[in-house]
Amino acid sequence: MMRYPFRSAGVVAALLLPFALEAQAQKPSLTHDDYDRWNSIDDESLSNDGSWAVWAVVPGEGDSRVRARQLDEGGQITFQRASEPAFTADSRWLVATISPPWALVDSLRRADDRDAIPGDSLVIVELAQFMEMETAHRRVGEVRSRRIAETGAFVAVHLAAPDDDEGEEDSAPEGEGEEEGEPRDRGRTGTPLVLYDLAGDAEYRFEHVTDYRFTDDGAWLFLTRTTPEGTGDGVVRVDTGTGAETVALAGPGQYSRLAVQDDGVTAAVLTDRDAPDDEAGTMSLYWIDADGEAHLAAAPGSEGVPAGWSISGDRTPQISASGARLIFGLRPPPLERDPELEDLLDDEVVEVDIWSWTDDRLQPMQLVQLGSDTTHAYLAQAPTDGGPVVPLAGLDMPDMRFAADDDAPVALGLSDLPYRKLVSWDGTYNDAWAVDLATGERTLMVEKLRGSPQLSPEGRWAWWWDGERRGWFARSTDGGDEIALSSGIPHPVYNELDDRPQPPGSYGAAGWTEGDEAIVLYDRHDLWLVNPDDPASARSLTEERGRAEGLRFRLVDTDPESNAVPLDDAVILSAFDYTTKESGLYRDRFDGTSAPAPLIFEAAQISSPTRAKDADRFLFTRQTFETFPDLLVSGPDFDDPRKLSDANPQQDEVAWGTAELVEWTSNDGTPLQGILYKPENFDASRQWPMMVYFYERSSDGLHRYVTPSAGGSSINYSFYVSRGYLVFVPDIPYEIGHPGESGLDAVVPGVQYLANQGFVDRERIGVQGHSWGGYQIAWMITRTNLFAAAEAGAPVANMTSAYGGIRWGTGMSRMFQYERTQSRIGGTLWDAPLLYIENSPLFALDKTETPLLMMHNDEDTAVPWEQGIELFVALRRLDKPVWLLNYNGEPHGLTRDANRRDWAVRMQQFFDHYLMDAPAPVWMEEGVPALLKGKSLGLRTSSTISDDDADATRR
Repeated sequence: MMRYPFRSAGVVAALLLPFALEAQAQKPSLTHDDYDRWNSIDDESLSNDGSWAVWAVVPGEGDSRVRARQLDEGGQITFQRASEPAFTADSRWLVATISPPWALVDSLRRADDRDAIPGDSLVIVELAQFMEMETAHRRVGEVRSRRIAETGAFVAVHLAAPDDDEGEEDSAPEGEGEEEGEPRDRGRTGTPLVLYDLAGDAEYRFEHVTDYRFTDDGAWLFLTRTTPEGTGDGVVRVDTGTGAETVALAGPGQYSRLAVQDDGVTAAVLTDRDAPDDEAGTMSLYWIDADGEAHLAAAPGSEGVPAGWSISGDRTPQISASGARLIFGLRPPPLERDPELEDLLDDEVVEVDIWSWTDDRLQPMQLVQLGSDTTHAYLAQAPTDGGPVVPLAGLDMPDMRFAADDDAPVALGLSDLPYRKLVSWDGTYNDAWAVDLATGERTLMVEKLRGSPQLSPEGRWAWWWDGERRGWFARSTDGGDEIALSSGIPHPVYNELDDRPQPPGSYGAAGWTEGDEAIVLYDRHDLWLVNPDDPASARSLTEERGRAEGLRFRLVDTDPESNAVPLDDAVILSAFDYTTKESGLYRDRFDGTSAPAPLIFEAAQISSPTRAKDADRFLFTRQTFETFPDLLVSGPDFDDPRKLSDANPQQDEVAWGTAELVEWTSNDGTPLQGILYKPENFDASRQWPMMVYFYERSSDGLHRYVTPSAGGSSINYSFYVSRGYLVFVPDIPYEIGHPGESGLDAVVPGVQYLANQGFVDRERIGVQGHSWGGYQIAWMITRTNLFAAAEAGAPVANMTSAYGGIRWGTGMSRMFQYERTQSRIGGTLWDAPLLYIENSPLFALDKTETPLLMMHNDEDTAVPWEQGIELFVALRRLDKPVWLLNYNGEPHGLTRDANRRDWAVRMQQFFDHYLMDAPAPVWMEEGVPALLKGKSLGLRTSSTISDDDADATRR
């Protein structure tokens, strides 16, 4: 094992690096208050005709706004306090949500008067008219939801409550307002819905609506109703052109899970209207035909429904595109309570978890999945021609996967039941069958597959990745032999950089061509067309230009309504240079007449573009570390993109930085890459403090913009660089069995390479990481004193005790983590005990001299927080400088904004103290006793408080 000399114990120079701070005086550094000023862009889209673009600008804190740009004439509309913008299908109207002022909401929250917070409203704008007179808009409020038809200019707005508050509340509490003979609990009654026919300048109001759906052609709107007395309950079909309504299904009861047929006019719904009063909630499935007539499709006791089984109310039915069948869920008979418990009071019933070696899943995993197990729907199909129900899934084959074409004759049935124990230490395995949807008959496709197979769009093929054999395979759903799809591709189709002790993953697939005739697979660089009937004839659709030029080509989906890879039309490819990290877009034709040709390619991260539905106009972004990904619009050649948004002009007011690629060699001779972020006033003739952060491989993100924010666990590159730090982010390859040493052998040579350039202050290097990165830092500081300070978030200290722990978020054993995945030991604790000890920081903590800060929370569901405690108490016993922050009730990473900001401040204080000679805050010097919890944060430094304040803090 390579050993590194410990850092000199001499006194660190007291120089505060005044040059770094003075040089940046021309622009202020980022502060924690700046997080609120930074905006993100959400809900961007183009109108179908490509004439307008719209987006929402969302600040870190405050009111969002919506901006719409007229692309040809240059007009612009801005709505304050707006979000969730969308165009109508005819591109004439814009719809957006208007929220109450953020300041008002904040003040009411602080006054603990949340009931007084107003609801959202809606604005509908006629774009052309608004540009002329700024009056062609209407306001609707308060709204619960809205939907826009996919054709025409119809908007349905579900109001939060009626004008007179009728139906606003839930049904009366038990025992209040009940009358003898009331059929059943009404639940929540519906609220008004308004249908706007914008093109026809008409609106229609409907009362007591609980759910609603447009048909794809916009001609019909289906509504479900729940009325206070039950007299108007049912399903209504509305003619959107006239507002005329037709009752399709009626009767007191609840109506839920409304579904509308794709590209059709039929609907389906679940209802308990047929259930006796004492069985309220027992569902039946109805479908509504093109004439608006309702038909019973399935109910308990229907032909084909297993005895004792019921219709699941937890899955929305699905109507095939042709309307020929309904897919819905069945539920097995409920488990009966043991009679021996019948006479017991609630406080006499024992609550005990019994862990048994015979369980297919650990008890914690069963408890985590209890809700989904209880509500699991076993799928079945009901033909709309009146035939019997056909159960598809069952207790022995619980899961189903359907083809993209929902009229395909088959589906895939999946079962992991025989292999559930393996998930604790190996992986997820499945058996899979092709299931005939007309009869329910099964044909075995594959056994004990790691993962699960898929169906081709029209259901002709089941296809899957087999990591053990490092290839793609398929089988006809009609039966027949297995086909090695990727056998004719002359290059690896598995991830060659996958260094975990498990079968590697694939590079993926672009999809199938029309009629399931062929599949398009990826290798590391290119696209390959494979005919399942002749896989040896595989052809590179990109003429292997990606491999020749070191690029990665991937297909951009510009037509989300199509399930097929086009072979005859021009396509757009995303491109990425593995070495330089440049990216861009290429055009190609897959008919073999041309090679990929660049459209835009540069030292930036170019997003996959979205295309206007009915026009050759594209929306995309370009970002670098220095450039926020504002919206760009272009034509099909991407030769003259125009910038639409300017979300963060305030960036010019603060010190920022640059990002560059760094290359060095690890101790075992592996060429490595990483990212070095430098302050914008960087001067190579001076020495700078440097932060190091890592998490496996990150260099492909060289051109990623980093928004200033208080993250859930780790340092913010932009913030630290702005304040005068260098930030180094190295890649790490791993050797199985030696993850700790692998990290050390990659990171330390990279740091030393940069230090040898002369601009890094060797005495002021810090390191920070979380989870896997936190573990590696805890291990590194037992082998080297290169770092002046370290933060290790949620670290594993002792692999021998962590090995048998539980990931409480999933209920899974942590064994798989060490044997097969990220921890990369590659064997059991009994097979390789010395490797577990070698890779555990705990057993070498006496060698540590680096001050360590940790954040590990008591509700961590990934890494048991006892691991952080083991590390802390050991270092405390050894009298080493160590701090452990536990944010009560938080999981693996921080979720509450207040906690995130607090953590960002404390990390800055910690590293500023050790790397910039800043005074230590009270929480570092003296701690914060439990007596002062909630009364003092200890964030002030002793140099900023009086003696009296200091005494009070100590008390």
